[in-house]
Amino acid sequence: MKINGNAIRPGMVIEHQGSLWRAVKIQHTQPGKGGAYLQVELKDLRTGTKLNERFRSSEAVERVRLDQKNYQFLFADAGMYTFMDTETYDQITLDSNMIDEDQAKFLQDGMTVTIDSHDGEPIGIQLPGTVVLKVVEADAVVKRQTASSSYKPAVLENGLRCLVPPHIETGTRIVVNTADCSYVERAKD
Repeated sequence: MKINGNAIRPGMVIEHQGSLWRAVKIQHTQPGKGGAYLQVELKDLRTGTKLNERFRSSEAVERVRLDQKNYQFLFADAGMYTFMDTETYDQITLDSNMIDEDQAKFLQDGMTVTIDSHDGEPIGIQLPGTVVLKVVEADAVVKRQTASSSYKPAVLENGLRCLVPPHIETGTRIVVNTADCSYVERAKD
């Protein structure tokens, strides 16, 4: 499906230079002289290489439709990640280059993820928007220190660092946004 070059949005998959690319970041630029263009940071879905490209509104870009199916994460072993189809119970194994390092840290046993595929070949995964994780280390709160930011650093059970409100203590389960590892709320369990 052809779209204008200025219609590209983050997360879209396009076909460019014979490969499939996901738009990571976009920036509209309008120089003082000449026409406006869209500066797009692209990531190759198969190799993981990045590319910065300019697209003008007059250019046509091929947008790729991906097949998406829910799978359940089973386990990771030596850089290979095994998932099970939730309908047919077939298992699929993905190599570590198909899964971002940040995504891999959020994978939990039994987690349902969406696997994107193109022409029957898996090319990547999408995590749920939020996950529940336990805080394993949190700084102590200094009373009456409200002049500075009211958030404090914490280490989560998957090893990632996150800023949390002062009332969150070690052992508390919190909801974390998987896109940017930010605190959402205290878990309700």
